[in-house]
Amino acid sequence: MTVSQLESWRRAGLLPRHRRRGLGRGRGSVVDVVDPVVVESAAVLARHLRQGRDRRLAVLEWFAEAGAPALPGAVRVPEPPLAAVREAVVWVLRGTVSHRLLELARGAAGAGEEAADALYEVAGRLLATRPYRGSADPALVRAALEADEDVPDGPDFRGMVHLVAAIGLGAQEVGGDVLAEAFGAFALFGLTAEDWAQMLGAVERGESPPVDWGLLQQHADVLGLVQQASDEQLLRARTVLLGLRMFYGLHVMHALFMPDTPALAALRAKIDELGVFPLLDHVIALSPSPTHFAQGLAVGLEPLFDGLYETLMEQLAAEPGLFQVPGDETGAAGFMEAWIRTLHEQTARAQERVDTSGEKP
Repeated sequence: MTVSQLESWRRAGLLPRHRRRGLGRGRGSVVDVVDPVVVESAAVLARHLRQGRDRRLAVLEWFAEAGAPALPGAVRVPEPPLAAVREAVVWVLRGTVSHRLLELARGAAGAGEEAADALYEVAGRLLATRPYRGSADPALVRAALEADEDVPDGPDFRGMVHLVAAIGLGAQEVGGDVLAEAFGAFALFGLTAEDWAQMLGAVERGESPPVDWGLLQQHADVLGLVQQASDEQLLRARTVLLGLRMFYGLHVMHALFMPDTPALAALRAKIDELGVFPLLDHVIALSPSPTHFAQGLAVGLEPLFDGLYETLMEQLAAEPGLFQVPGDETGAAGFMEAWIRTLHEQTARAQERVDTSGEKP
């Protein structure tokens, strides 16, 4: 770490200066007090800002690290300048496929049938370059593994192209049938594509109150949401994101034979009752890149996810013993021993099946 590097970080507004005092009579100044915040800020920048890397990515990793619980005895990472965090999030979001699709959809609005056809073609091509299938229900995955059956596939999100079109062309132009297919892919709130088709069909026939489709366009504008967010809202979004990542991870690990304590079962039941696992699966990454983290922060600003976080925190407070196996007084240590033992047993079963059948592992 060179002096010029430190100065460039200061000029960029990422690194404060130590307090200095003058020596008098034109003799310059010296550092009066070494500020630990300055030292730790320089250290975290040095960890994340390697040569040739854009410093906005380092700022996002710094912000994520500052929000993580500090290990016992470790020095807590200071917060980066939140103006730099907001700038970094906006810069990353502008380069995502999601934003490109949003801009494409807006450009097609009111531009005629040829523009609509072009929107579908380009959006379909962009989505095809990054095919994505969601995760299957962890309970179904676990049951399949225990029964030596094939693991079920997760939902296919190719229908997302219809949501992109609805944002640009309007939901009425796209039609209820294909929108039902797109919404059904998320399995939100336990609703299938058939359920959505019935509800949207009732709206089209005037049998149900009209839908404010303007909300679809409004919630698609995550860039504006981040730009308008206060510092406190950005910090809260990080709390929501990190909390939901924990809850999502606990739910997913059930598929990998995690011991099913009463508290974990209750937490999973709450997520299943709300019908939000497919939504969490779509927006949460357990090992996020800076891009995933930036998108997650934008999601954390949404009231829906903030409310979900609060609901799951209330469930956790009601039954806090997540890793307490009934009858085992060793707590988390006994939990981990039980989990590792089960994984060894399942691995041995799988190997025995391969040895017996001759199939590939």
